[in-house]
Amino acid sequence: MKKNIHPDYHEIEVTMTDGTVFKTNSTWGKKGDKLRLEIDPKSHPAWTGGGVKLVDSEGQVARFKRKYQGIKSK
Repeated sequence: MKKNIHPDYHEIEVTMTDGTVFKTNSTWGKKGDKLRLEIDPKSHPAWTGGGVKLVDSEGQVARFKRKYQGIKSK
């Protein structure tokens, strides 16, 4: 391995959205830093299978639906 070209690999503390904390090795931050996640496998619909909530007050989705409301598929 070449010297002085690789990032520092150290231990950090990760806090999940539900407050669960674990330690892992990473190149993120500095040794002892704490990473707080906003999205993780416990809360993201892609992993939980939950439905997507779409909040659109007369935005793109509403305009799309209004524009194509009369079109029927074959």
